Amino acid sequence: MAVGEVMRMEIPAGGDMSVTSPELHVLAVDDSIVDRKVIERLLRISACKVTTVESGARALQYLGLDGDKGASGLKDLKVNLIVTDYSMPGLTGYDLLKKIKESSVFREIPVVIMSSENILPRIEQCLREGAEDFLLKPVKLADVKRIKELIMRNEAEDCKTLSHSNKRKFAEYIDDASSPSPSSSSTHDESAAKDFPSSKRMKSEDEKFSSLL
Repeated sequence: MAVGEVMRMEIPAGGDMSVTSPELHVLAVDDSIVDRKVIERLLRISACKVTTVESGARALQYLGLDGDKGASGLKDLKVNLIVTDYSMPGLTGYDLLKKIKESSVFREIPVVIMSSENILPRIEQCLREGAEDFLLKPVKLADVKRIKELIMRNEAEDCKTLSHSNKRKFAEYIDDASSPSPSSSSTHDESAAKDFPSSKRMKSEDEKFSSLL
């Protein structure tokens, strides 16, 4: 598979493809071609679309975060998850994580760090910086499935929250449209007050009437 190529699921000829859940698009970053092939295969088995790149710098270029607006022709595609190796020459996985979390566009994309070294301070550092998870190599199919389920559950909750927010805003709009404005209500009350005589004025008129008798 060529670097930067997007894997797509094919629809069987003569048949319909039933989709039970939205397909995730994963950007996998690793300088090792062997590890790239492994994570790519695991993601494809888990029914994910995959784009693989060989370095952190190439990942930034793909996302359009390298300062060159025309660097990537695929940067407009939606990316649901970024999986990156920690130890890479040049830009490390930790550096890539920081760049992504500093971006106003991509900071909400979950980032999972992979490493063959089980170094606790490194793991804690990545998690503090916003990594979704830290996987030890060799990555297993169970790891990928767990991460995928977590991402899809989070996205489903986000969609549910957005739906509730839209319903609430619509209800507020209907209420505002159907209720009279404060200014018209105030004007109506003032008009009614002018038309209806006050108790003091009625009392004064009664006294005048009594003096005539």
